[in-house]
Amino acid sequence: MMKTLFTTFLFFALFSTPSLSEAKVVKSVDLLVGVFHDEPVPEVPPAPGKSGNCKSSIVTSQFSPTKKMIRFNPKKPGLCTVIMTDPTTKKVVYEFRVNVLATTLGKVAREIRSLLADIEGIRIKIINNRVVVDGQILLPRDMKRIFSVVKQYGNLASSLVTLSPLAQRKIAQLIERDINNPEVSVRAVNGKFILEGLVDSVNEKDQAFIIAQAYAPDVVIDDAVAENKVKERTSQIVINLINVREKKPEGPKKIIQLVLHYVELKKDYQKGFRFQWTPDIGDGSAVQFSTGERGPAGVVSTITGTITNLLPKLNWAKEHGHARVLQSSSVIVEDTQTGSINSIEKIPYIGTTSDGKTATSFEETGITATITPQVLGARSDSIKLKMAFQVSSLIGMTPTGPLTSSRSIQSVIVVRSGQSAAVGGLISSSRGTDFNKLPSGASTNPLISLYASKTFRDSKSQFVVFVTPVIKSSASAGSNKIKRKFRLKD
Repeated sequence: MMKTLFTTFLFFALFSTPSLSEAKVVKSVDLLVGVFHDEPVPEVPPAPGKSGNCKSSIVTSQFSPTKKMIRFNPKKPGLCTVIMTDPTTKKVVYEFRVNVLATTLGKVAREIRSLLADIEGIRIKIINNRVVVDGQILLPRDMKRIFSVVKQYGNLASSLVTLSPLAQRKIAQLIERDINNPEVSVRAVNGKFILEGLVDSVNEKDQAFIIAQAYAPDVVIDDAVAENKVKERTSQIVINLINVREKKPEGPKKIIQLVLHYVELKKDYQKGFRFQWTPDIGDGSAVQFSTGERGPAGVVSTITGTITNLLPKLNWAKEHGHARVLQSSSVIVEDTQTGSINSIEKIPYIGTTSDGKTATSFEETGITATITPQVLGARSDSIKLKMAFQVSSLIGMTPTGPLTSSRSIQSVIVVRSGQSAAVGGLISSSRGTDFNKLPSGASTNPLISLYASKTFRDSKSQFVVFVTPVIKSSASAGSNKIKRKFRLKD
């Protein structure tokens, strides 16, 4: 009897419950214990039929015909199905697959959502009695934060977040922009960054590799890799496939014209006054002894004296001297080659050798310059000049020979083509005043000494060197202008 009733009940259940394949709308509803949920059902008739396998101990449902809404009130965790049918046609209108979860999972989901609210591209769901964080992110540092948050909840939460391929492409664009070489490209492949292109030197290749390494993100280890379920191939994140262009044979070097201007300005001023009256007596007395056959012998004495500088002397002089020396020189040299300019004059003078013989010697005066130009870059017009100047000039003549002065300058500067630079200058000034200074050859024992003098002298000199480098297209550039100036014909 009991077996017959069970068979009849099973037959009634199978044929009274509508088939799932006839369902019109199928929805999955996740519920939390103690938190009711309203689900809209706009297509059900006013008095629909309800069936399913949801027990009242798991979830209860109430239908509102006016609002066209069904309210679920979950009681305890579990899985069940609620089916709403049309009582006239007996067809299924809605099928709800209800998943009632414990309240703790909802709390965990809310807490994780609040902690990861500032990270874009992730979704937080409750699946299989666990809070799952899923999605794709752009930055590896966000992965670290997600891992730290999920780890706090143990088995209640897990992460399926991965890095987005869009992030790799964006980083590749940043690397390519920072390298700033139109012949170098960067592309992202399977988490690796490949550098390709052609550069002029090994230094440019190494520099591009260092920039790419600085942008490379941290490696995110997958859970399967960490548990040795999957073994990844070890390779560098940055793969440098840049080639170095073969150097072409060097062409002719650039021609540089060096124009030098030497400017020297001198000013001399002397003013002197002297009054001299120093008469001096020279004693010329003498005693003579004489004997002879024709005259008597005896002693003859003579007393004589000479007075010198008897007349007073008055000297007054005032002298002005101005001199300006300007010398210009020009030389054309190749790039990185040294050019020299020598303008020397030899001044003869009579001197004595070591054995006391007279001989003619020469003192050199003039200008000596040595300049080495170097163009900074193939497309640059800046020129580095390494220079050494020496100038020797005649000041005056002395009994022993010419009196000369020398000046030298050494410097390294950078000047643009066609521009002038004052390489160096020297300003000297001397001033002196003499009072009552006896001239050379004055008497040391005068009879009367009346002497007064005053001499004032002021001397100034200024020396400046100007350098103008000019990059020429060829050594013959500018020759036509010189020919026209001097009226020369081919």
